[in-house]
Amino acid sequence: MDHRSQKNEKPHKPRLLSQVRSEILGMGYSIKTVKAYTKWVRQYVLYHNKTHPRDLNAEHVRTFLNYLASEQHVSSSTQNQALSALLFLYRNVLRLDMPDIENISWSKKPKRIPVVLSVEEVSRLVSFIPSNVLLPVKLMYGTGLRLSECIRLRVQDFDLEYRQLLVRNAKGKKDRFTILPNSLLKEIQIQLERVRHNHKKDIKRGYGSVLLPHSLHRKLGKSANSFQWQFFFPSRRISNDSVSGITGRFHVAGSTIQSAVRQAAFMANIDKRVTTHTLRHSFATHLLQANYDIRTVQELLGHNDLNTTMIYTHILEKGGMAVKSPLDNL
Repeated sequence: MDHRSQKNEKPHKPRLLSQVRSEILGMGYSIKTVKAYTKWVRQYVLYHNKTHPRDLNAEHVRTFLNYLASEQHVSSSTQNQALSALLFLYRNVLRLDMPDIENISWSKKPKRIPVVLSVEEVSRLVSFIPSNVLLPVKLMYGTGLRLSECIRLRVQDFDLEYRQLLVRNAKGKKDRFTILPNSLLKEIQIQLERVRHNHKKDIKRGYGSVLLPHSLHRKLGKSANSFQWQFFFPSRRISNDSVSGITGRFHVAGSTIQSAVRQAAFMANIDKRVTTHTLRHSFATHLLQANYDIRTVQELLGHNDLNTTMIYTHILEKGGMAVKSPLDNL
């Protein structure tokens, strides 16, 4: 073999989607963001007949976004997610300075009043939740967690002595504390022991490692099999993570909990569009009804802007109990 020809060969350049994936993980974003951004970059390239994004411009981006809205009928938030992915592609992966793309306007998200359950409706809903997902459902209502935050909880995030819960790397890549309901302390302790028992068995079988937050993999890689880093709601199955190559227990699938909540709402005869996020809305509204300070509620929810939390005061002000109908005066 001619070794001189080998020296003249250019090093193999990773494929575009691999570059996107590597760049996102390197910046500490979640696996969920990796999947979403790579999906949109792939669809963008396919839509333009596999033309490399370097050879496309802002008008091609606008055409793609219009296609998503007019033909795919995606929501404004989904369209904005696609734009975020393409901006990331051009800024962080291709390193191209393209001000025309930077100036593309974001789709305006329509203002909608969130669906909120009454305390009685929450009680009915919970009574129909199957036992295998009952604790995460109670936690979401009792702490204001998003579904993604709930399923990603780790053993060490629970501080039972101070009755608080650490939410790591939440929306906006921030950490925050929220409350722990006293009524759940015993159930939480039982779940911790269940996780400990299963973790010991996994270690004996040669498993026991868990996926760490990406930014900590290099620093704390040896801690991947420690109990404190285990997911509080682990999957029933051992699986292999395609990104890290780790074989262990990932967290439970969010779709399992979401499906259980929808089914429970149907069985409880709740004629509202109920999702796991409805529990978060109800948490905030019920705290305000109990006269807790709105800034306290803002901190517990992790909102950057107080105006985001103010939507729940509008629910209280404009609800059926706030205004007397003229019909009632007849």
